[in-house]
Amino acid sequence: MRTGVLTGVLFAAFVASTPALAQDLNFVLDNQSSEAVSELYVSGLAQEDWGEDILGQEVLPSGEQVTVTIFEAGDVCDYDLRIVYEGGSVIEEREIDVCNLDGNTYEVTD
Repeated sequence: MRTGVLTGVLFAAFVASTPALAQDLNFVLDNQSSEAVSELYVSGLAQEDWGEDILGQEVLPSGEQVTVTIFEAGDVCDYDLRIVYEGGSVIEEREIDVCNLDGNTYEVTD
């Protein structure tokens, strides 16, 4: 199983409101669905839009995982996730506590 590393930058109010030495937050996105993930968005609960696609030009194939980094997360743990599959279907998960994920992993399934 190949494991990749992605770095996602969350814009908006987080940078302005976090302490100068805010810590980064990492979690693993594990694609156990039957389809490749073509887009991934991680957004703070207070944000009105999804921001940039963290995967960019990359695709996360079925059965693989990637480490996602949220820079300067501070003590913020709750985020919304938007996952877009290659076939076009979309899943939006709200208020995910990424600090307390089992095994630090968020698993995508069918």
